[in-house]
Amino acid sequence: MAAMPSRLSVVTIGARDLPTLRSFYRALGWSELSVSDETWSAFLLGGALLALYPLPALAAEAASGVSEPAGGWSGVTLACNVDNREQVDTAFATAVQAGATVVTEPTDRSWGGRSAYIADPEGNRWEIAWARTALFDERGALVSFG
Repeated sequence: MAAMPSRLSVVTIGARDLPTLRSFYRALGWSELSVSDETWSAFLLGGALLALYPLPALAAEAASGVSEPAGGWSGVTLACNVDNREQVDTAFATAVQAGATVVTEPTDRSWGGRSAYIADPEGNRWEIAWARTALFDERGALVSFG
């Protein structure tokens, strides 16, 4: 194993309003881990953990001495790849019903797949995508892309 393993284990979103974000991700039908409490929240997503942590506490750990981000788009997107083209539209509708803001409607892309973009209640961007080359294991973890 390399000194720095080539893996992504946890994605942490600095939450301005933790209860609202928790409610949104629960409304997507995602199961919150029992270790979550009023100070943080976690969802196991196909082999990676999505953590929600209060922005001031995260900034103190990860960006001490740096101003907190002002909101809006951070320049980072998260993605949920689905198993087929039609699921893009279904997942998109589910996210919007759960409270997501529409960024880009589902559309066929020049790279041969289909995707849409939504924003969670704090503006974090999610791509909902289908790519014919994406392969998943039984947990839903991405095992091959290309």
